[in-house]
Amino acid sequence: MKFTQDEKKEITLIVISTLSLVASYYLSLEYIAGISVILCGIPIFKECIEGLIKEFDIKTDLLVTIAIISSIIIGEVFAAGEIATIMAIGGFLEQYTVSKTHRRIEKLVNATPQFATRIKKGNEEKIPVEEVKVGDVLKVLPGENIPTDGIIINGETSIDQSTLTGESLPVDKKVNDEVYSGTINVYGSFTMETTKESKDSSLQKLITLVESSKPENAEIVKTADKWAALIVVIAFIASILTYLITFEIIRSVTILVVFCPCALVLATPTAIMAAIGNLTKHGILVKEGQSIEELAHIDELVFDKTGTLTYGTPEVAEVISESPEEMMYLLASLESKSEHPIAKSIMKHYNSNELAEVKNFKIDIGKGITGEIRGFKILAGNRKHLKQSNIKLKYNEMPKNGETEIFVVKESEVLGKVLLADTLRENIKETIWTLKDLRVRTTLLTGDNKKTAEHIAKLIKIRNIKANCLPEDKVEYIKGEQLKGNRIAMIGDGLNDAPSLKKANVGIAMSEIGSDISVEASNISLINDNITEIPHLIGLARKTIKTINICIGFALILNAIAMGLAIMGILNPIEGALIHNIGSVIVVLYSTNLVRYRFPRKNINNHKKLGLTKNIYNQIT
Repeated sequence: MKFTQDEKKEITLIVISTLSLVASYYLSLEYIAGISVILCGIPIFKECIEGLIKEFDIKTDLLVTIAIISSIIIGEVFAAGEIATIMAIGGFLEQYTVSKTHRRIEKLVNATPQFATRIKKGNEEKIPVEEVKVGDVLKVLPGENIPTDGIIINGETSIDQSTLTGESLPVDKKVNDEVYSGTINVYGSFTMETTKESKDSSLQKLITLVESSKPENAEIVKTADKWAALIVVIAFIASILTYLITFEIIRSVTILVVFCPCALVLATPTAIMAAIGNLTKHGILVKEGQSIEELAHIDELVFDKTGTLTYGTPEVAEVISESPEEMMYLLASLESKSEHPIAKSIMKHYNSNELAEVKNFKIDIGKGITGEIRGFKILAGNRKHLKQSNIKLKYNEMPKNGETEIFVVKESEVLGKVLLADTLRENIKETIWTLKDLRVRTTLLTGDNKKTAEHIAKLIKIRNIKANCLPEDKVEYIKGEQLKGNRIAMIGDGLNDAPSLKKANVGIAMSEIGSDISVEASNISLINDNITEIPHLIGLARKTIKTINICIGFALILNAIAMGLAIMGILNPIEGALIHNIGSVIVVLYSTNLVRYRFPRKNINNHKKLGLTKNIYNQIT
């Protein structure tokens, strides 16, 4: 656990104050307790005065200040020090749970190339990207980031567009196709004509979205603060009326002491800290305590597809051939010369070092690869490649679920084809089912095509689907749902998900494979990308709010009883301080039980047998 210098200073002051109280009690030297009044009380006084002057903020700090000063006036320094120390502990816990994360937008800015290669009058020149104008002709080499948006005028290539769309595979591009700033040229070099200046590019638009996106609803006020103003008014009125009736100042001061909302102030931060500790053990990092309260009330959970519902890497889904062993041997030998993600997936599936020597290896961008093996010309590619090579198509049936096809041809004979697809994460179906059981709606927003999106959604029973989504489309969907009064949580992994993660009431990032920017823009991070922990996260959030409400109710009842005893003169300030200390301990102990909370999982395979929520079971299975 790391603390800032200010936090270390606060902890030191609290420790010294606590020791001074212990020494004062055991040595019967009340003036030693004055150390805690100075160290912990003065910051409270300062905050009270600043709140009154700047914002006319009449809340717990004012009541605490008057109680501390009144205790000192009547000679109860120990009680004053005790109140100051407890309130300092509560304040520290509350501040510690508030997020101190600052969005580091410069990381996103760094994705924009600093220079571009411009072709002018037949000469190449390196210029700052800011000097690129609409209509300029730029040259982009393999491995380079594309400087700004434009159209290819010469050459063919494959572009990694995951920065913008989250697509797991590079997209083939040819003449007249659009390319976008911040995406990566994977293979061939090409020339492009710019259609936008750098400041107006897709990447800059993404940066603006991340900077400006925020939930429509105002920041949630801490549960304890909702009662603070009422407590101040009741305490003041009770204290003044008691003095006017009894003319005993000690009774009035005791009322202020016992009605100091220590347990009330501790209820929220202690419960949230316990919940955060619990989630950390489950591989979930919460950057803002407020996110737990938001998460407890969400209506809908929005999923990205690539890298979230799926692993984000293509895998061989099916091998279709009359001679699969021969075909895979030739295909793997040919693909061993390529660095394309598809080639790596095929090699992983083949899983053998038995490879043939390949001669005259050639990459045809956007089509496939060719080479010679044992004197035979071998071709591996898509339908377009076969058509342009005048090869009669065999195994012609189109993929039903949007898989990527790789045909294998020996001379002019089609040996078969391999289908590749992104694979679903383990137990994702059970997770979606559990979310429905928690009455959380699920939605899929993806940059992938409609056919692929519908296939994935059908497998896991997500009914609400939006395909072909750009970052701004995801943000607009979330904004629209929020304007309807719905609270939205978004879970994603890519840089393209950062604006929607920021826009959602709660953003959840897949931090193991996710981009730095998506993690920065989110409120919660899944350290190990274990999406099956989402039901536990939501269940714990709801349990935390329930615990906070119970603690607040207990604290209010305890304060009311103690105030009644103080009015009757049964309690003095020291006894009053002891009572609210006991209340604080009970609140802390009850709240820390959240550390041991475990979401009750149900086995989807046994669900029908158990007869639980039959309609949901039927929908899922």
